[in-house]
Amino acid sequence: MAATSTDHDRDEVLRFVERFAIVLASTGMARMPARVFAYALIDDADRYTATRLAEALRVSPAAISTSVRDLVNAGLLGKQREPGDRTDTYVLHDEDIWSEIYLQREGLMEQFERIAAEGIELVGRERPGGRRLAETAAYFAFMRKEMPELVERWRKYRQEVMLD
Repeated sequence: MAATSTDHDRDEVLRFVERFAIVLASTGMARMPARVFAYALIDDADRYTATRLAEALRVSPAAISTSVRDLVNAGLLGKQREPGDRTDTYVLHDEDIWSEIYLQREGLMEQFERIAAEGIELVGRERPGGRRLAETAAYFAFMRKEMPELVERWRKYRQEVMLD
């Protein structure tokens, strides 16, 4: 946050972070990584250390360590190290963040499609479970096929509304 912000502003930002984290947690994200990610979205900095995040969120460095590892593994944060520095730095993929996050999920969508196909082969399409798995495989195949065009449409729309 800017150096000119007041403690009141900081408290308001942290209340927002908590509200946003609740929404993220409702999608299955663990609460502390959700808080870290929400903070990175609203804060003005472009890179963070675990210490800075812990201080900003008023939590222990241990809580941050696990959270940033989870966020890096999920592709929501990037991990970097400055030359000559022994401290890891975490960055938010700031340019077109949501489509970048979504595109990173293509491999996961392909895994869902593959595992569903294995299940279909195991039980057959004629059984209720096989039909559900066939729908699952078809859904993820459809999403993988449509995603490049949808992302392109988003980027055009983003340019219009964000005035890039």
